[in-house]
Amino acid sequence: MTSTVTMTAAVLRAADEPFQLEQVELDEPGVGEVLVRIVGVGFCHTDLLPRTPLVKLPTVAGHEGSGVVEAVGPGVADLAVGDHVVLSFDSCGHCPNCMRARPGYCETFGLRNLTGYRPDWSTNARDAAGQPLAGRWFGQSSFATHSVVSARNAVKVDKELPLELLGPLGCSVQTGAGAVLNTLAVRPGGGLVVFGVGAVGLSAVMAAKVAGASKIIAVDLDAQRLELATELGATDVLDGGLEDLGKQLRRVAAGGVESALDTTGSPEVLKTGLSVLPLGGTCGTVAVQRGDLVLKPAALAGRGLRTIAVGDAVPRTFIPELISLWQQGRLPFDRLVTTFPLDQINEAERALHSGAVVKPVLLPS
Repeated sequence: MTSTVTMTAAVLRAADEPFQLEQVELDEPGVGEVLVRIVGVGFCHTDLLPRTPLVKLPTVAGHEGSGVVEAVGPGVADLAVGDHVVLSFDSCGHCPNCMRARPGYCETFGLRNLTGYRPDWSTNARDAAGQPLAGRWFGQSSFATHSVVSARNAVKVDKELPLELLGPLGCSVQTGAGAVLNTLAVRPGGGLVVFGVGAVGLSAVMAAKVAGASKIIAVDLDAQRLELATELGATDVLDGGLEDLGKQLRRVAAGGVESALDTTGSPEVLKTGLSVLPLGGTCGTVAVQRGDLVLKPAALAGRGLRTIAVGDAVPRTFIPELISLWQQGRLPFDRLVTTFPLDQINEAERALHSGAVVKPVLLPS
């Protein structure tokens, strides 16, 4: 009989209901897995997908966890009890894309990250009545006091770091910064326009400054977000509600912005992004598209359009790089964070929805 761990988790049972804190039984780690006591977990817009018909309920969401290893399963050689870790997305580790250091494009990415179940549709979590819960959201389901994860998506970090703040490195910060540094490869003296400056977009702004870009344009509807973008490195800001946004962008960019990044999922924003690029420019998008994208025949002539998964990053190497930049004062992602106790998860969700908070981080302890 499988041994279990009793924990507290924020369970979502219906799309239109609040999260409920419940006692949950979690299987102890199996082969290649570790049990992690969650210290902090970011609340990301992706964690709202379980409120759509795409995800089977009930589920435990959360995919920006950080914590302390409490137990190690068979076959784990590089993590030990007491290690501090940041959790990221899951991948198989052996498909062609994983073998090419592209785990964000793992052939089983959807099954491992967007269902809440293992690829074989089994689960490691049950409620107090013994009924199954989806407990593997992005391989972790970290809106909880504990999580069992594959050792492959747990990144060991220094114990002197503020562990409760590091969870967002596993997704939003990694996605925004990786899109700029890995995919778009913004160069010193180059330029970037970022559409939507939430946690992902602001991470992109910071990364563009790290890359040495001379022109960093932030576009958003929220004046306070634009002010923060300026403090974090944007050289110019524009209200995304302008009727002549494309014209204003072309004026500000003046041909010197060869990259654009969309974090909104709006087809109209993508078209605007492409329209401001010179020949040879690239527009990347990290968001799920909210409708069909219809382009004029010449829109892609000499320009590129890239969908980007989790910043084209390998978490085990990229997260330490991001931490190093933060320690140097060059990537102050902690300025995006507002903390909430886990029992205030519904308040954190409302703050995320309203835009009052850039990156809520829940503290289960």
